Amino acid sequence: MSLRIHNSQKVMRAPQAIIFDTDNTLYAYEHPHAQALAATERKAVRLLGVGQEEVRDAFARAREEVKRQLGKTASSHSRLLYFQRGIEILGRKTQLVITLDLEQTYWRTFLSHCELFPGVRDFLLALRRNGIGTAIITDLTSQIQFRKIIYFGLDDCFDYVVTSEEAGADKPEAAPFRLAIDKLGLDPSRIWMIGDHPVNDVAGARNFGLSTLLRVDRGRDGASTGCDVEFDDFNELHRYFFSGKVDGVGKN
Repeated sequence: MSLRIHNSQKVMRAPQAIIFDTDNTLYAYEHPHAQALAATERKAVRLLGVGQEEVRDAFARAREEVKRQLGKTASSHSRLLYFQRGIEILGRKTQLVITLDLEQTYWRTFLSHCELFPGVRDFLLALRRNGIGTAIITDLTSQIQFRKIIYFGLDDCFDYVVTSEEAGADKPEAAPFRLAIDKLGLDPSRIWMIGDHPVNDVAGARNFGLSTLLRVDRGRDGASTGCDVEFDDFNELHRYFFSGKVDGVGKN
């Protein structure tokens, strides 16, 4: 499966804008995260003089505590808070310099292992050439998501960016979708949403009447999610979009 249409009525007419999720939609998240966490754990072991398993357990516990404390907000994803609390769990009280060092190590390593999915930039540039608006709705804090977009060289590819920090809530809450739609200034029925999460992206967008496209990993089936289209290859999505099958979009 490269592209499968479940509701052709929702994608027959060209959108006036497409909203994109970021993590696991434009790039694969798990590999850079694993590399970044491993590098951070190694540094914590060295700086704090404790065992790797102790560090790993403390960071995992810290993440759970922070998420429970903050709920579905941007700051609940903060590595800075995870590492601060993890160090405290290890009995070292608050260590500001080490906490900042670990956070910088995590994100520096993370970005160095990130790679866009094939075809993402070409598709975005083709949308811009054809006058189709683009936006991002993404969880996490603005600073790191801005850094990711710039690192990928996509800062010239989006008209608007909405983070959950700006909106005040993570997806699938209404606030980030409403804010993005307001910024675009368009009827939601003329907007498509591309994401990887059946609830956060698909269900959240459907609540506003957006057409939904689910990016899935190759070999997985997203039919049960209620998405209008599922795909595993941006190049294939590009070919479909500019094939002449979508009313109002010429061949590209």
